[in-house]
Amino acid sequence: MSKLETIKRYHLIINKLRVSKQATFSEICDYLHRKSEIDGLNYQISIRTFQRDVSEIGSIYGIYIKYDFSGKFYFIEEDFEPEINDRILETFDLYHALKIQEDLSPHIYLEKRRPQGTEHFYGLLHAIKNCRQITFNYQKYYKDCPENRTVSPLALKEFKNRWYLFAKAAYDGQIKCYALDRLSELEILKTSFTVDEYFDVNKHLKYCFGIITPNAEKTDEVILSFDPFQGKYIKSLPLHETQEIIRDTEDELRIRLYLYLTHDFLMELLSYGNTVKVIKPKQLITELKRIYTEALKQYT
Repeated sequence: MSKLETIKRYHLIINKLRVSKQATFSEICDYLHRKSEIDGLNYQISIRTFQRDVSEIGSIYGIYIKYDFSGKFYFIEEDFEPEINDRILETFDLYHALKIQEDLSPHIYLEKRRPQGTEHFYGLLHAIKNCRQITFNYQKYYKDCPENRTVSPLALKEFKNRWYLFAKAAYDGQIKCYALDRLSELEILKTSFTVDEYFDVNKHLKYCFGIITPNAEKTDEVILSFDPFQGKYIKSLPLHETQEIIRDTEDELRIRLYLYLTHDFLMELLSYGNTVKVIKPKQLITELKRIYTEALKQYT
């Protein structure tokens, strides 16, 4: 059996269980038999080969297939939060698509990006799990030289293809955010720390767009009007978890959000150009007018 057939068989087994949620060995074999006829390849396997496949899928992709002895069926174990499990499966889909191609260059083009600091992931996760303080050098964009920081790491969060560390700073006890791509010389210290209460980054950022937490005491009600075409994208991928549709017609999509008016949110609105109109609040309208006026001056 070729390597291509083996990799495609892994993919088929996973997809079968993703769609069906559960399946007996007989049902999986029937599915592989049908796919063999369609693709002109041999995906058929014995129970022994299937058990080896299950082990390999867990080892290579981190997707674990378990057997329910009472129901006599197989299923994908979801030990993680739904968002994490979905990302694991998305990563598998991409890996599979790249792996089975013999010549990628004419067909697949990946974005050219700087390293995102993910080489620190395992060290940071170890420190978070074991409540160990860390020290590192951190380069701020508006400073010439990096500064050393000692912190108690609490959580990691992704935003716009970048990863951030939330940690309690040793020098003032405040929770701060650090971009992993600007972090270097990471060292895990022997000093341990205690967490007074469980830090939930989603709760911490519940009314924020992005990773900036403002000093504002209350959130703002934001009402936005999108043109119908852009509105389709906003419905399929909401701007924020508080998003509520208040009007959906042939002329516009109008939504309501409750969040803090942060720089990240302002930059997001600007990226939509003339496809969005702010209905409220007034201070957001004023700030956008100012930015657009200043931008126009550069072309006069």
